[in-house]
Amino acid sequence: MPRRNALKEWSAAAPFLAPNFLGFLLFTLMPVGVSMVLSFYQYDNITPAKFVGTANYHRLIVDPKFWASLANTLIMMLGLPLTMFGALLLALALNSKVYGRIALRTIYYLPSISPLIAVAVVWMWIYNADQGIFNSALARIGIRGPNWLGDISWAKPAFIFMGIWSGIGGFTMLLYLAALQDIPRSYYEAAHLDGAGAWQRFWYITWPLLGPVNFFIIVMGIIGGFQAFDWQYVMTGGGPAGSTTTIGLYIYNNAFSYSKMGYASAVAWVLFIIIFALTLLQWRMRQRFGGAAQYE
Repeated sequence: MPRRNALKEWSAAAPFLAPNFLGFLLFTLMPVGVSMVLSFYQYDNITPAKFVGTANYHRLIVDPKFWASLANTLIMMLGLPLTMFGALLLALALNSKVYGRIALRTIYYLPSISPLIAVAVVWMWIYNADQGIFNSALARIGIRGPNWLGDISWAKPAFIFMGIWSGIGGFTMLLYLAALQDIPRSYYEAAHLDGAGAWQRFWYITWPLLGPVNFFIIVMGIIGGFQAFDWQYVMTGGGPAGSTTTIGLYIYNNAFSYSKMGYASAVAWVLFIIIFALTLLQWRMRQRFGGAAQYE
């Protein structure tokens, strides 16, 4: 009887699960499998694929453009700690009794739901060397602003600043806000009765209990940083002189601009291995050092 009931439940659930399962099979699992196979072939979308073994991976190791794009990607992720710090400050402010905080939460969350391409176009105008807001403001105080997106020295900092702006008021702030509201108020009341100041309450109560959220934000931030593509593609195309070519844009260029599908697939799988290894390392470190404090 239990087996028959389970079969009835599965038969009832199957029609609802099938579309999602088929979508995952057709648009995720199969492309991933094909890319793994292609990484061992030389394929240009025109001529038949030619098996080359691990040649694509050997080429990748000695390719300076691959390492340059990987370095660019890592540098552009340096804004993650500042994003977390700013988002936490904003969440702490919005978690207090501030007038109009509901409206403020909505306003600060808008960057995360704005279309990436539209945001990129707006920031291209802001960074404009001649008529942009930044350089116009600097000109008012007698400073000649740089060519933000056209100068090798300033292009990456410009993208880092954009990332901080986008991350502070979006999903990161929302996660911190939800975590702060989930901390029992009795903890703070007990600490206050024991004479703990505001900083002590934050350092010994708030910060440890934000551990799981910090871990999640770091992991997702690193994954998102390695997948950076949209802004660089729209705003600079990877320039100037390849200084903003991320690993994601490098994969795209090899696959669709240079018709090197096999090599692009090899780079994509190396990127997957890097992301997986870093995520596993963070997980092991979190477990080794005891993770975050949990409350009952």
